[in-house]
Amino acid sequence: MAAMGQVSGHDHQARTPADRRLARKLVAAGLRATRQRVALAELMFSQGDRHISAEMLEEEARGAGFHVSLATIYNTLHQFSGAGLLRTIAIDTTRTYFDTNTGNHQHFFIEETCEVIDIADSCLEVGNLPKAPEGFEISRVDVVVRLKPIKGT
Repeated sequence: MAAMGQVSGHDHQARTPADRRLARKLVAAGLRATRQRVALAELMFSQGDRHISAEMLEEEARGAGFHVSLATIYNTLHQFSGAGLLRTIAIDTTRTYFDTNTGNHQHFFIEETCEVIDIADSCLEVGNLPKAPEGFEISRVDVVVRLKPIKGT
């Protein structure tokens, strides 16, 4: 990762092809490509599709020598979600994950390990939805299937 320890609020001067690609992705989504955003995007998007919490991302950033506040990470994750780069998965009022796969799919949540796993789109059919109130349309349906170990196994 290019100069992760050197962070400022100024526009990112991309140093590697990956940095330039991520900077273009951010700009195309309507976001400034700051060093912090590009560095966090590299951590999130360089490992393929995944589910990550702000705390997990903070730990990864620290491990990479990139020091950024948890508040900045939350702000960045919400900005990325608002720009359509991430999908927000609210497990409950205390636990939110961010999904790099923004396509249509649902999730398993393993309660014991707090792990989120994709459910293939073809495995679940959501039907018989209520009619949206006047002036609204359904934009998306999120299903989280909670899992726990079977007792005695």
